[in-house]
Amino acid sequence: MVRYRDEEAENEAEPVPNAPYATFTVPCSLLPVPCSLFPVPCSLFPVPYSLFPLLMTHSILRMPENSRLTSQQFYDLCCANPDWKLERTVEGNLVIMAPTGGETGARNANLLIRLGIWNEQSQLGIVFDSSTGFHLPNGADRSPDVAWVKRERWEALTLAQREKFPPLAPDFVIELMSPTDNLKPAQLKMQEYLDNGVKLGWLFNRLAKQVEIYQFGKPKQVLEQPNQLLGEPILPNFVLTLDGFW
Repeated sequence: MVRYRDEEAENEAEPVPNAPYATFTVPCSLLPVPCSLFPVPCSLFPVPYSLFPLLMTHSILRMPENSRLTSQQFYDLCCANPDWKLERTVEGNLVIMAPTGGETGARNANLLIRLGIWNEQSQLGIVFDSSTGFHLPNGADRSPDVAWVKRERWEALTLAQREKFPPLAPDFVIELMSPTDNLKPAQLKMQEYLDNGVKLGWLFNRLAKQVEIYQFGKPKQVLEQPNQLLGEPILPNFVLTLDGFW
């Protein structure tokens, strides 16, 4: 059921502690009728707090075929809901990404830092964290946990393209599975990256202590508890040591 806040509730400085709902904002541009028909400029879709534990896994909001969002509308939706991490599939469905737990988050930050140190020394590209969305050639919008784009490809984009979801596939991506993630959707996502132009991808399965290597033009490799990964030839001289990672 959709509920709408009145203006007094919307102007409250702090949410009511025992309120049963969080809200999801839909920008005016996405409403099927004029904003003047609504009590407030944007409709607020409530999410019961009791459902928050379920959001520790990724959820898919399936969109009717006649209600698919354009790239601009999806970008507006994400901007209107900065506390929600969203992706969009090639079919136009919305993926609500779960927040990570502490162990996964710490490891993800370490992977980002290690790649960043190498890139600071090599100056070969640009490093992106998990909050960055990329508009892939197939129309999907994805946010890898860690991404890297060659400098010349990044600089070929206009400033307007850089400010929104860059319209390209990164050259290198990392996805780090949380304990609640399912393997098959993660593998399909990695294959989607390759199909859209990603040259190298690493999928970390922490529970199984495995890393799946996806490289353009080569069969997938599965490494059992590796102690290091080599970025050649996409990331020259990048060696990711994994001592203590597992």
